[in-house]
Amino acid sequence: MENSRDGKVQQLHGKDYVDPPPARLLDMEELKSWSFYRALLAEFVATLLFLYILVATVIGHKKQTGLCEGVGPLGIAWAVGGMIFVLVYCTAGISGGHINPAVTLGLFLARKVSLFRAVAYMVAQCLGAICGAGLAKSFMKHPYNRLGGGTNSVSPGYSKGTALGAEIIGTFVLVYTVFSATDPKRSARDSHVPVLAPLPIGFAVFVVHLATIPITGTGINPARSLGAAVIYNNEKAWDDQWIFWAGPCIGAFAAAAYHQYILRATAIKALKSFRSSPTN
Repeated sequence: MENSRDGKVQQLHGKDYVDPPPARLLDMEELKSWSFYRALLAEFVATLLFLYILVATVIGHKKQTGLCEGVGPLGIAWAVGGMIFVLVYCTAGISGGHINPAVTLGLFLARKVSLFRAVAYMVAQCLGAICGAGLAKSFMKHPYNRLGGGTNSVSPGYSKGTALGAEIIGTFVLVYTVFSATDPKRSARDSHVPVLAPLPIGFAVFVVHLATIPITGTGINPARSLGAAVIYNNEKAWDDQWIFWAGPCIGAFAAAAYHQYILRATAIKALKSFRSSPTN
């Protein structure tokens, strides 16, 4: 009985999965929904916790004086990737688990969220990042001020162009992973593979940090870079801030376009594809 019902659903839609309808550009009805404010709170708290763990881990590592002391770049990458896995797992059912303005931008460009929700998420994420960095500073004030506050900057020996490219590619990897892990087509056809969506997202953050820490300290999240810069408030922290906004925004745009219009062929479907008509 159940199989016949599933067959009818597949025949009705012509495929074994259903894409959600595009989000409305301006959805003012969200203002009347408690779930919208609950999602904003979830994004705020998640980004606060993320910045606290990230900054505390970085400062804790830099406090060590020996070459083999501290967690090292590998430990920092594991801490950040692991924390993203935990936070996305905890908040995915409430807000979608963005925790990153670049991810929100990519999902907005793909019409997964409304413009109003996207802007509200970005504000909540930036405020949460500032509070998280402030919390880390309050717990380790002296080493925080002495060791750079976990801010992002272009490392010596690298040009600003190289740093921008690293941020673009790193954010592309992250946002592309988010799209792939949450794709309803993949969920339907690979349902036999017991993989949680937060797991590949956390691993994407982990591997990007391994590659990018030596170049920029790894931003790929404008809220993360802004929060650390606001609390540390040093001229050097602001010199390269544009890189940590421009790079993630470009990377998110490229990932959204690649996934939606090339891999999912949304543009071709919208034009009814380039296939010949049946009469030819």
